[in-house]
Amino acid sequence: MKILLDECVDQKLRLAFAEHDCQTAAYAKLAGLKNGVLLAAAEAADFEILITTDQEIPYQQNLDGRRISILILCAPTNRLADLKRLVPAALLSLNSIQPGQVIRLE
Repeated sequence: MKILLDECVDQKLRLAFAEHDCQTAAYAKLAGLKNGVLLAAAEAADFEILITTDQEIPYQQNLDGRRISILILCAPTNRLADLKRLVPAALLSLNSIQPGQVIRLE
């Protein structure tokens, strides 16, 4: 799967998704883009999943008809150690997530 890590996610987390094509927003040249513009650009670049810690995206964006799915990591902090605890659940979610779907992992 082609995965995009949002800027709010520690870039080192990409190493936890080594079995997938996981890129940071900066590496994919999508840094600085926000919300709908980011989702459209990510889709245009053929990303299938956006991993973020931004819990507001589902309320701010209409995901109907979107090809990209969103995994929201809801950890106590955005520190790498806290986010890593959610990786096993994130990897499992990749097996079943559907286009346009949002999954929150806590």
